[in-house]
Amino acid sequence: MTAVRIPVSREPRGGRPSAGGRRDRHDRNARTWYYRCYGIGPAKRAGAHLVAVAFAAYILVPLFWIALASTKTNQNIVTSFGFWFAAPFHLWDNLTAVMDYQNGLFPRWILNSLLYAGSSGVLATVVAALAGFAFAKLEFRWRRPIMALIIGAVAIPSTALVVPLYLFISYSHLVNTPLAVILPSLGNAFGAFLTYIYVQASVPSALLDAARVDGASELRIFWRIGVPIMLPGCVTVLLFVVVGVWNNFFLPLLVFNDPRLYPVTVGLAQWNASIAGGSGQQILYSLLVTGSLLSMIPTVAAFLILQRYWRQGLALGSLAGE
Repeated sequence: MTAVRIPVSREPRGGRPSAGGRRDRHDRNARTWYYRCYGIGPAKRAGAHLVAVAFAAYILVPLFWIALASTKTNQNIVTSFGFWFAAPFHLWDNLTAVMDYQNGLFPRWILNSLLYAGSSGVLATVVAALAGFAFAKLEFRWRRPIMALIIGAVAIPSTALVVPLYLFISYSHLVNTPLAVILPSLGNAFGAFLTYIYVQASVPSALLDAARVDGASELRIFWRIGVPIMLPGCVTVLLFVVVGVWNNFFLPLLVFNDPRLYPVTVGLAQWNASIAGGSGQQILYSLLVTGSLLSMIPTVAAFLILQRYWRQGLALGSLAGE
């Protein structure tokens, strides 16, 4: 006769489970409740992870290729395997060539892009924050119709406004000046709408009323109460505007005739056009790839630097909303 082994309970004699047993049971119950509410099982989780990995590969593979290609010579960019290194390691020579080509135009293009994107980002964020706070927390005539126009302007593609903007800039005698790129970016409808939504959701009206009772002006209320709570929304607008102006191509191409005023996007396009011309095909491949790699560094750095302010602003907004 075969003996049957009965498992011995690990719980103490008093009938109360140990701390480890209670934690394990709590974890199992939490997972069961989560699966019942949201229907997320192992198969769906695996599918979601697969989609996330595919999306990450779609984004990172071109960046990986550009980083590797910038270490190669012109010949190796064409003949070697694209997703691995090839001797000789030519990164430093490519960087020197990019900085010295055409009497050092590339560093000037980078500085131009920093000026256009930085100035536009800061000024557009200030305008959007003021507009969003005013539309969300102040009562004035024609507030709703103007907000409806702003929401409608969000749906208008920016390329549809390039020709009217160019005519306005030309009539204002601003062609070949930095203001030709900076001024059109100040009226950011999406930034005003985003800050309007964020102020409505996170800034309590009772706090503003208490400040008004204490005698604070509207501008002081905005600066001392609204801005700290609106910080994550303002950082979001700043990032969107900076990236949008940095990647802007069509408008700078129309309003700038002097190569010394080009942003880096238009400058690299001019180098690409010289490749298509046929005379310098084997000269500019490494310059284009290395210049493209350098042009991505400022925007990536902006996201990494502003992340902590984003998190601090989110925590501050959640505490103020309570």
